[in-house]
Amino acid sequence: MPETDPLFDLAIIGGGINGAAIARDAAGRGWSVHLCDKGDLGGATSSASTKLVHGGLRYLEYYEFRLVREALAEREVLWGIAPHIIWPLRFVLVHQRGLRPAWMLRLGLFLYDHLGGREHLPPTSTVRLDANSLGEPLQPRFHRGFEYSDCWVEDSRLVVLTARDAAIRGAVIAPRTRCLAAVREGTLWRLTLRDEATGAERTLRARGLVNAAGPWVAEVIRDVLHDPVPTPVRLVQGSHIVVPRLYEHDRCYLFQGTDGRVFFAIPFETDFTLIGTTDLDFTGDPAEVRISAEEIDYLCRGASLYFRSPITPAQVVWSYSGVRPLYGAKANRAQDATRDYVLKLDAPSDGIGTLAAAALHVIGGKITTSRRLAEAALAALAPHLPEPSGNPVGWTAKRTLPGGDFALDGFEVLYANVARRFPFLGPATTRRLVRAYGTRANVLLEGVRGPQDMGREFGAGLTERELRYLVDYEFARTGEDVLWRRGKLGLRLTPAQAEAVEAAVAALV
Repeated sequence: MPETDPLFDLAIIGGGINGAAIARDAAGRGWSVHLCDKGDLGGATSSASTKLVHGGLRYLEYYEFRLVREALAEREVLWGIAPHIIWPLRFVLVHQRGLRPAWMLRLGLFLYDHLGGREHLPPTSTVRLDANSLGEPLQPRFHRGFEYSDCWVEDSRLVVLTARDAAIRGAVIAPRTRCLAAVREGTLWRLTLRDEATGAERTLRARGLVNAAGPWVAEVIRDVLHDPVPTPVRLVQGSHIVVPRLYEHDRCYLFQGTDGRVFFAIPFETDFTLIGTTDLDFTGDPAEVRISAEEIDYLCRGASLYFRSPITPAQVVWSYSGVRPLYGAKANRAQDATRDYVLKLDAPSDGIGTLAAAALHVIGGKITTSRRLAEAALAALAPHLPEPSGNPVGWTAKRTLPGGDFALDGFEVLYANVARRFPFLGPATTRRLVRAYGTRANVLLEGVRGPQDMGREFGAGLTERELRYLVDYEFARTGEDVLWRRGKLGLRLTPAQAEAVEAAVAALV
């Protein structure tokens, strides 16, 4: 192994939310970190979620109390460190006769209110749907519901900002860099990496390795680490559809399906409604996952059982699918498989000391529990790494992500300040920028005196100046990165405008 190869304490394969969270925590504790991903940060499962920071109400039915308790507690922690991209939502759980009885729903929501140490989110309440505006979009046969709290999250932005914070603290973040091989050489790993844009290869050394490749976790074990032992990973496809806005109020709905599943209808990007998700076993390459006609029909039929106006496939303006890696294959149905994370440590030892470099495989997990997963991962790896020299365990719960350094109730004050200083942006664009970048909207707009300083506008308020910021600070390398993962402006731009964005980003990279 050439001694000139750079040496890191930790090499991480996978730039989804779990890999990014581990990189951030490790870098903040003083360990040297290298993270690579063969695609964009958050480019797969982590950008295909239901966009919720939530406890997982339905997991109570499977007695996953540890997972629910941890997730409930994390809602307000994550909200506190990223209030620009995470904010509270109220959900209406509609009672449907013949399905889960009202007493069961009440009991579940009582546990939901009290398991996680809720401080700022409002508690559950009962709603008379036949005497409330919340019932207006629904069929008149629904009379009762229960309103509870969870949070919204811009999922792919959470990944990018977590990775950016890791980079600020010294981590090397390398998207679009594939790990071709990871080989143990004594107490170190040697990794061979390939830049997917140029084809150039390089090598590095690391004291510890994290496999956080999401739905490719078993593939990395088999093809990159060349471990022949099968890994019990179950791949489950979840799909969502987006339709024009179905109602005017700001509440979300949680509906019970006749097959025992639940699904959501959530206000989305001001003018739309998000409906999902499905749960289907998946085979094949996760990079090729696509929503099926059957899934679209399933979601439309399910929503139509509740809304006054039927939802049809013709109304769908956008859809997306992701593949979740779940541990084990014991559950009969995909929807019954555990959503808890499993950490598998591979650290050969003779009982006295480590004989070979340690590897940790991350299987499963949720966006909501990613910060806690990172703490658990580093607790497992710490005995195999040098003594940390930085922040103590738990620091990630107290330090805000980039742009999140304002009070939980301070968004409107921040918005008003930016609107006053840059009136030419207009209310819609100003609100979008403050929502996306928080206090760092001031960095994006530094030195701007008028619209001429923003450069070319591509549509929906997206300008050359914002593209430059996304390339320089948020790892964007393609138009798709910008339009669908750093934001959702792809919903608003024409194909010609999207092509212009693609060309402009390519010129900046």
